[in-house]
Amino acid sequence: MLDTLRQVETPEGVALHLRCAGVVPRALAWLLDLMVRVAVIVALSAVLGLLGGAGVGAGLVLMFLVYWAYPIAFEVFRDGQTPGKRAFGLKVVNDNGTPVTWLPSVVRNLLRTVDMLPVLYGFGVAASLGDRAGRRLGDHVAGTVVIYAGRAPARPPAAVVAPQRPPLALQLDEQRAIIAFAERAPQMTAERQAELAEQLAPLTGQRGDAAVSALLGMANYLLGRR
Repeated sequence: MLDTLRQVETPEGVALHLRCAGVVPRALAWLLDLMVRVAVIVALSAVLGLLGGAGVGAGLVLMFLVYWAYPIAFEVFRDGQTPGKRAFGLKVVNDNGTPVTWLPSVVRNLLRTVDMLPVLYGFGVAASLGDRAGRRLGDHVAGTVVIYAGRAPARPPAAVVAPQRPPLALQLDEQRAIIAFAERAPQMTAERQAELAEQLAPLTGQRGDAAVSALLGMANYLLGRR
């Protein structure tokens, strides 16, 4: 996965670019949340233990609530961020970019029991690695995605390249594709630019950065920049 940008359109027709989080930052956020939950349970259990049998019963209820209600409550009331996700700059949203609501949050968290199988989140990790948006099974069913909460870093503008006449006569749709590449290039990573440019190696005769420069030069020529 060369980049993690996911373009979606909100119900209002606004185009958003979401930076999807991969397995490692999500795992780190989960571990931090686990530590917070364990600390809360240990602290309150010490107090409830003074109440005898009633305290034991209350402690079991507490463990249930902390395990299940903790992520749901934070995701719904804290803009999709548990303390762990906030620490690593992550948040949960619906896959159309809108804030996560009760039902999707409940579904994705209940399905953790499936993602955890057979051991160590085996199914969840496999699903995340096989999905361009890094979604585990719970995210697929709930229609959610974990993204970076901050804005994507600004990309530097595309390099200024001298116009270059295409070596072959191009069809209109081919000309449009090259121009579209030049227009979108500043929004892509360098690796993504090279990957796309190399698809036209038979036209440019170049690879890597040289292929990107050749396409940008052709785009400038097609746009009449002499």
